[in-house]
Order: sequence, then structure tokens, then C-alpha cells
Amino acid sequence: MNGREMKLIWLRFAAPLEMILIGIIQRCFPMTDLLLGTLKNLTTFSFVALYEKAEIKAPEDKKKHLLIGVSSDRGLCGAIHTSIAKTLKNEITNLSNAGKEVMVVGVGDKIRGLLQRTHSNYFLLTFKEVGRRPPSFGDASAIALELLNSGYEFDEGSVIYNRFKSVISYKTDEKPIFSFETVAGSESLSIYDDIDADVLRNYQEFTLANILYYSLKESTTSEQSARMTAMDNASKNASEMIDKLTLTFNRTRQAVITKELIEIISGAAALD
Repeated sequence: MNGREMKLIWLRFAAPLEMILIGIIQRCFPMTDLLLGTLKNLTTFSFVALYEKAEIKAPEDKKKHLLIGVSSDRGLCGAIHTSIAKTLKNEITNLSNAGKEVMVVGVGDKIRGLLQRTHSNYFLLTFKEVGRRPPSFGDASAIALELLNSGYEFDEGSVIYNRFKSVISYKTDEKPIFSFETVAGSESLSIYDDIDADVLRNYQEFTLANILYYSLKESTTSEQSARMTAMDNASKNASEMIDKLTLTFNRTRQAVITKELIEIISGAAALD
């Protein structure tokens, strides 16, 4: 296979994918600025406002900690999934050393694959078919409902996800989550007057779904931008490799031609 054939194969694969991703990012930017900006404000200052204002924390004697890692089922996006797996591993180690009982919920097949060999015993639930379509609140609600119906009574936890910063950068971040018992048992909750138990439970469940929805949106945007960057880098690296191979091919061909000419000239001279 020569350099031209390799270049054609690469252009058939990487170039169309890169253009598709650029189109997706360009279409997403108006929505991203509006939606993520709104979600950041709502999620940070409204959905989690009760947790912050009431300074809700799980008591020291509460041992059950839940970690939710948000990834997807798709690859070709650099280290976007590896960063989530690395953070989860560090959290599992730190919490286990502190005497906590740790369970993990994997959102996306990639995070399951990265942790399956070393941390499979920590998995409580895993979810597939993530990242193939734009995330919706219904997807987040389904994950939250499955978790609430799993029967596992956690005390507190964290949702670990990739927060979108720009087209070329993201940051692995986390949001706190708490069980209904932890929220209801908080001593600082007295700053709110007469909160009905049903209202508080609905708030806790709705907050969980909203944090998951926010995390899915941020992670999906980060993944698409990382995939576009990865394809751009791959295209540049492939072009450099193809140029080097083409140069080597041309030099080798020239050497063969030169050798054959020398043999022909030498043979003609010998006949004379």
C-alpha cells in the first residue's frame, strides 16, 4: 500500500467524521450557551440551594457512599472517559481507606469497561445506550428512578462528570448528592419552616434527576468537543506520517531506478 492509497483511506474515514463533528459543535453552541448557562445557574443555585443553605452533610457514623460516573458508549474522544475512571479509582481508594462502604453506578459502557477488571465488585448498577442520542431529562429520570428502586440505601454520594469549558478543554468535576434520610436528618434544616416530608422527598428525588441531567449534558458536550479535537490531531498526525512514508517510498523507488540504470550502463560498457 503506497502513501496515496493510505491518504485516500484516511480521508474517507477521518475527514468526514471531523466535518460532522464540527457541524454538531456549531449547531450545539447556541443551545450550549443558553442551556448549559441556564442549567449551571439553576443546578448550582436552585436545585442544590437547599444542600448549600442548610449545610447538609452526612454524619460521621454514616458509612455508605455512592459514586456515579458519567461517561458514554462511544470512543474516539481522547482521554475523556479515562479521566472519569481515574477520578473514580482515586475516590474509591480514599473512601475505602476512610472506612466507608463504596458503591459505584456506571453511566455508559465505557466506564464499565475501564473499571470492570479491577473494581467490578464495587458496581451497583450500570447503564448502556448512553451518548448515542442527545441526552434528555427523561434519560436522567430513568437513571434516577432505577437507582431509587435498587434498594440500596446510601447516605451521601457524588456525581462525577466532565464539565465543558471550551472546544479544546474540559474539567472533571463532581456534584454532591444525599439520601432522603440524610437531608431530613440535617440539624441545619431548621432554617426552613414546616417542610413536609413528602415535599422534601420529592425535592430530593427531583434534585437527583436534575443533577444527573446537568451532568449528562455537560459530559456529552465535552465528549463531542474532545472527539473533534482528537480527530483533528489524528488528521494532522496521519498527514505527517503519510508525507514521511511518501518521501521514503519515492527515495526507495529512485534508488531502485538508479541501481537498474547503473546495471544497464555497466552491462552496455562490458559489451563494448
